[in-house]
Amino acid sequence: MDEIRITGEVESIIYQNADNGYTVFALETEDDEVTCVGIVPQIHAGESLEITGHWSIHPLYGRQIQVTSYEKSMPTTCAGIEKYLSSGLIKGIGPKIAKKIVDRFGEASFYVIEEKPEQLAEIKGLTYEKAQRISEVFREQHELRKAMLFLQEFDVSPTYAMRIYKKYKSRTFEVVKHNPYRLADDIWGIGFRMADKMAASAGISPDDPNRVKAAVKYILTNAASNGDCYLPKESLMEQAKELLQLHPDHVENAIRELQVDSQIWQETMNGMDSVYLNTYFYAEMAVAKRLLELSQEYMCTNMEGVANEIARMEKKTGVILAEEQRAAVLEAMSCGVLIITGGPGTGKTTTINTILRLLKDEGCEVVLAAPTGRAAKRMSEATGVEAQTIHRMLESTFLGEDVRRQTFDRNEENPIEADVIIIDETSMVDIMLMHALLRAVAPGTRLIFVGDVDQLPSVGPGNVLKDMIRSERLKVVRLEHIFRQAQESAIIMNAHRINRGDDPVLNENGTDFFFVKRAFGEDVVRTIRDLVLTRLPKFTGCDGLRDMQVLTPMRKGVLGVQNLNTVLQAALNPPSEERAEKEFRQIVFREGDKVMQIKNNYNIAWRMYNAMGKRCDEGVGIFNGDAGMIREIDDANETMQVVFDDGKVVDYDYSQLEELELAYAITIHKSQGSEYPVVIIPVHSGPPMLMTRNLLYTAVTRAKTLVVLVGIQETISAMVNNDREVGRYTGLAQRIRNLYDFMAEAGE
Repeated sequence: MDEIRITGEVESIIYQNADNGYTVFALETEDDEVTCVGIVPQIHAGESLEITGHWSIHPLYGRQIQVTSYEKSMPTTCAGIEKYLSSGLIKGIGPKIAKKIVDRFGEASFYVIEEKPEQLAEIKGLTYEKAQRISEVFREQHELRKAMLFLQEFDVSPTYAMRIYKKYKSRTFEVVKHNPYRLADDIWGIGFRMADKMAASAGISPDDPNRVKAAVKYILTNAASNGDCYLPKESLMEQAKELLQLHPDHVENAIRELQVDSQIWQETMNGMDSVYLNTYFYAEMAVAKRLLELSQEYMCTNMEGVANEIARMEKKTGVILAEEQRAAVLEAMSCGVLIITGGPGTGKTTTINTILRLLKDEGCEVVLAAPTGRAAKRMSEATGVEAQTIHRMLESTFLGEDVRRQTFDRNEENPIEADVIIIDETSMVDIMLMHALLRAVAPGTRLIFVGDVDQLPSVGPGNVLKDMIRSERLKVVRLEHIFRQAQESAIIMNAHRINRGDDPVLNENGTDFFFVKRAFGEDVVRTIRDLVLTRLPKFTGCDGLRDMQVLTPMRKGVLGVQNLNTVLQAALNPPSEERAEKEFRQIVFREGDKVMQIKNNYNIAWRMYNAMGKRCDEGVGIFNGDAGMIREIDDANETMQVVFDDGKVVDYDYSQLEELELAYAITIHKSQGSEYPVVIIPVHSGPPMLMTRNLLYTAVTRAKTLVVLVGIQETISAMVNNDREVGRYTGLAQRIRNLYDFMAEAGE
């Protein structure tokens, strides 16, 4: 795409988003008037612009320039000044007043407004007070202009420049010149590397203490995004040395200063010197303490009575519990905190339903929740009791754009009103969400955690379910017996075989578990496309778009999410004059596409409708992993409407499309907590750290009626034999053990 550079005057603003600076405007050049679009904040009619960009064709509006960068200057002609002042930029100046100002002061109008506002009061219709207000607004706009130009010198994009100025206002220049590393802490989306580039441009020394401290926090934050709550100090030092190219003494000093400032914590964890960001240290401490407190705040003394109630319920329902299930129900009715873990077909749902019936008979208030909308919906369908997401149960709120400023209305002062809280799919819960949940649990409330400990851990930091079990200080019941009905499903039996380290049985007659051999990656892709488009709909009666999900280990490559989505979109939802589409960062979104939310947005509004089409509920918050379908793309209003699987309807502004991606194929990690009628899994090649046993196990257990593996049989065996779990640095298990033992000694 050839880059072009054009100079002209802003004729009019067609559309402008004040929050992110996305603007559509007409630019008058010497030869023509052209339409321009892009992140061009705070421009107004009459301004002179020099823009850099490239031509593109919009399906509705035709030929236009996509702006990649720009420079602007204040108008200098009387006509330009009048147009600028008439644009509505300055409250108090409309077209009539603008004409009077320019008629009176001509090309000196801006100087008078900024430096001599009292002279404006000479114009009929302007009081002295109004003239002062106009001057104040103009000076603020001038300050913003200077800040935007100043930040352009550091190659800061207009989007981030707006965020920086909104945060610091007149202090922007001082902060960027003296400590741009503050931006990494204060501005969502600006990390260490961007701040470091700005610091180098500002001439800040490579061994500046602020740089070293920012690097240490950056490395620890990066580790958290990979699931770690802390890093061994040796690893942190090595990474910092490589990143900064400085002597280790600088890093030691930075760690010491950060600990004095209460930003990090050092201690011996799992036999090694370790460094935490304070956030995760305090979260682990609080979770360990609260779990142990809750486990001891409820103790049932009449165990015989509970056993009799279980027997009565079995007789009443005709459901005879297995020994493990009965033990789980007994513990659930008699202790403060219980963990129930088991694979598919081991009776978790039957166990939970029995617990719910007994609790109902006791008159208990029970609340059900799960980490995702899909998991909550499955929980509701399995139990007949309404379940909600943990975020919604905690009444999450969101302060601004920064996800680090998430908060919850439910906490110690406003706890969840329940006698018992049951959390499903607990393997997906990270340490920060567990911390928020436990803060909102009132003393005496019982907690039951349900999950499959052999599935992949949470996307966020921690390995909470595994650590709670590993601590050996909390009540745990393992459901291992596979029921006869479940034994008829090859999906369930093969899932357990994989989990034990045995190869799955493939292609038996009448099976629901198939393998299609393909030697080359391109052949795997073609086969998956044919399966989804024709073969499986014909064989199963399932709809390729709504009922089938391709799950892949990788994001990139021939069998990665990106390529598979392109191929499957073309097959299942090809271009059509009847379906509007929007291109955004190399992704074409089209009406009818399957899409997924890829980051938590706690502030986006949603609504729900009943069968009659009337609005029946509304709220805020769409979360990482929520999936749905594009219902409408509205170019005129720059919005895209998505209907999620749980019925939520959301209107996305075009500037928010970075939160969505196509979901014909998704990573196995993103499928956690979901269930699909048909699952198709490419098993061809990939790095050993990805191609693991628990990844394959997680993918297989997402299927309800059919699994199809496509690729190389040796790869399946290699994954089954690769019991390598990517280790996470977490301290929760040790903290629970230490605290329990300390409390036990203190109570003696």
